[in-house]
Amino acid sequence: MTDANARVFVDTNVLIRLHVATAADHPLAEQAARRLILNGSELWISRQVMREYASVLTRPQPYVESLAAAEVAQQLRLFEASYQIADETSEVTTRLCILLETVPVGGKQVHDANIVATMQTYAIDQLLTLNTADFTRFGSLITVLTPKAVLNDGAE
Repeated sequence: MTDANARVFVDTNVLIRLHVATAADHPLAEQAARRLILNGSELWISRQVMREYASVLTRPQPYVESLAAAEVAQQLRLFEASYQIADETSEVTTRLCILLETVPVGGKQVHDANIVATMQTYAIDQLLTLNTADFTRFGSLITVLTPKAVLNDGAE
């Protein structure tokens, strides 16, 4: 489980499940987010996660028809009021370059490395995700949480 007043970065897959009621694991993601907030945690996302959210939801998914771009734009504006936003700064790029030089990544894994670089820049050490395998390589740098682990006080 997270410490009280922790900063927790929300990965795109959890953000989608939080805001799309027909997505698998929606109730689980919602309960985990509620638990974190009640525990005093700050929920963070980045501009990258916002773009990924828009990219996914503006095309058909098994759990939802594609949303109109204007509807997604409205949601993104609401996210700016609901979440702490980590902007992509030159420091994020600097940290990303260090990760690229020190952690074996390539292709789509660069997106994951950029999330970790963003987390490091903003002193966020916990990531809430459903894709734990994607972040195993960064285990010495961040703590990876799943919604189930949040609800079960750390146990899967």
